[in-house]
Amino acid sequence: MGQKANPIGNRLGIIRGWESNWYASKNDYAGKLIEDDKIRTYLNARISKGGIARIVIERTLGKLIVTIHTSKPGIIIGKGGGEVDRIKEELKKLTKKEDVQINILEIRRPELDATIVGDTIARQIENRINFKRAIKMAIASTLRMGAEGIKVRVSGRLGGAEIARSEEIKQGRTPLHTFRMDIDYASVFAQTVYGKIGIKVWICKGEVLGKRELNPNFVGGKNDMSERSDRNGRGGDDRRNSGNDRNRGGYGDRGPRNNDDRRNSPNAGAPRRN
Repeated sequence: MGQKANPIGNRLGIIRGWESNWYASKNDYAGKLIEDDKIRTYLNARISKGGIARIVIERTLGKLIVTIHTSKPGIIIGKGGGEVDRIKEELKKLTKKEDVQINILEIRRPELDATIVGDTIARQIENRINFKRAIKMAIASTLRMGAEGIKVRVSGRLGGAEIARSEEIKQGRTPLHTFRMDIDYASVFAQTVYGKIGIKVWICKGEVLGKRELNPNFVGGKNDMSERSDRNGRGGDDRRNSGNDRNRGGYGDRGPRNNDDRRNSPNAGAPRRN
């Protein structure tokens, strides 16, 4: 089928919510949409090292609420909250609105957020770390935190090669066509001296079987991967715990010895013939 649909847009209204929550008439819709894009572009450039995962924008009557999901809230808040106040004043000038509110939510497990994982890989590639090593380190840390699968694709002049190519490394499972699977997706790029390298990340966090809270600012419940059982944990049917297991000092690969065992045979102790 080509797999061209964005995994996030594909799940909107099913297990994911919209990152812009507001209503507008036909005349105002385009202006508000452009304003949302300006806010996100500005904040991502203004706080480039703040570990921003997503920016949720809500509008009520004459009020603009911007919620920043970040893995480094201390950088955005600043000393005594001074940095947040400066960002708020800058957003007032950008949007020409007087009532602007900024909320900051901390992401407790950044290894399970596709945007942060992709940004981490991009920064390592920009620092001339081998792209395969950066990807494998990111995959290992993500799976360690309880993800069911992760897929990373990089494209461009990998390793400074003359001809651009694409490489993909994946581990676990990432079923993109199963809508109940909670799959986070991000597309970022690394700006190297020899050109841009695109990075796409898919992270599968497991199945959502019940009704999901669609508010993107909702934290907890199914999103809390700590409540999941260990992905690599073994259940009660562990082969090592079963009675039929060949444990140490057991039968080995040859199976149990029967009544024809050499020790019980009449020829026991006789010299072997070559």
